[in-house]
Amino acid sequence: MAAGELVRPSDVQAEVVEDPEHGYAAAVTASGRISIARVRQPATPELPFTPVQLARLDEALTLSSRATGLRFSVYLGDLGADTRAGAESLHASTGGAASDTVLIAVSPGQRKVEIVTGDEAARRLPDRACNLAIMSMVASFKEGDLTGGLVSARRMLSDQAGRAPR
Repeated sequence: MAAGELVRPSDVQAEVVEDPEHGYAAAVTASGRISIARVRQPATPELPFTPVQLARLDEALTLSSRATGLRFSVYLGDLGADTRAGAESLHASTGGAASDTVLIAVSPGQRKVEIVTGDEAARRLPDRACNLAIMSMVASFKEGDLTGGLVSARRMLSDQAGRAPR
C-alpha cells in the first residue's frame, strides 16, 4: 500500500504470510516497490550509574560533608593528557570553597584516579590516607563496582578527617 491510498476492509488479508524472497515484515506493493517494516528503537545513552547508585553516592557525599565540615565531590570523566593538572583545574574551579574541598577524580578511560585536597582539607587528610583510599577504589573498580569504590573511599577519607572542628 502506498502513502495516501485508502484501505478497505475487504482488501486486508486475515493472515500474515511471509514473503519468500524478502522475509517477514516485507511486502511487494502493486507498483513493484518493496515496503519493509522495521522496529526502530532509539539508542539509550549508556550511563555509568543507575538512579539507585546515584542516590547512594549522593547520600554518602552529603553525610561525609556534614560530618567532617569538608566538601566532598566526585568527578567521573576524561582528565586530559596530564591527569593531575586536569584534576587540580577541576578542584580550583570550585572557587572560594576550594580550601575545604576534597575532589575524587576518576578517569576510567585513562585508568587514572586522582584525589585533590584544598589547604584546609590537606591538613586533615594526609597523603597516606588519600593513597589508601585510592588503593581501595582501584580494588573495587577491578571487580566492576564503581559505586562501591567511590563510597568506600569517601568513607575512608571522612573517617580520617574526623569531625568538623567547632
